[in-house]
Amino acid sequence: MTNKYHQRLGWLCLSVVIAETLLVILSWLLSAMRVEGVRSLLSSEGIRWFFSSFNNLIASPVLVGLLLLLCALGCLQKSRVADIFGGEKTINFRDRLALYVALAFLLIYVLIIALLTLMPHAILLSATGHLFPSAFSRSLVPIIAFGITLFSVAFGMMAGVMRNLSDILQALSFGIAKGAPLIVIFLFAAQLVGCLRFVFG
Repeated sequence: MTNKYHQRLGWLCLSVVIAETLLVILSWLLSAMRVEGVRSLLSSEGIRWFFSSFNNLIASPVLVGLLLLLCALGCLQKSRVADIFGGEKTINFRDRLALYVALAFLLIYVLIIALLTLMPHAILLSATGHLFPSAFSRSLVPIIAFGITLFSVAFGMMAGVMRNLSDILQALSFGIAKGAPLIVIFLFAAQLVGCLRFVFG
């Protein structure tokens, strides 16, 4: 299953690279045919744009959200709390206690977020008092990711799965390691979308 998953991701990554290569050729052909509103990626302007905007295209909120969610899901998996809900692990007294403590931490976290958003004139609301758009909506992915991470780490430490800071750090990086192919695909996809906007925008 894992090999098939990585193979599919590999084909997806290759497809994005091929699509970008075809876009470069197509932009050159359409530009040579004087098609209105089309800019060539092989022109001096296109080459300058590609090199100067490379960092800006990649450094997007989508990448930050992806990294945070991968960290959170890595913690969730390494804490083994998912095994309990999946029925793959027998629940003993320590696991039950760890689950109660983790849920208590999660409840406190949810209450804090609620106080920052649901109260009149709350800090995370917009100037007009709305949730969307607001500081809350712009930070929704980090809020969810931190909640999952807090729940997972609390459970992992109470259950004895995470015994020290090194274990927590490994859990945080585990998700990034597992999701590394998705990060690579995103890097190519971000470039493709940016190139499409440059050529036809």
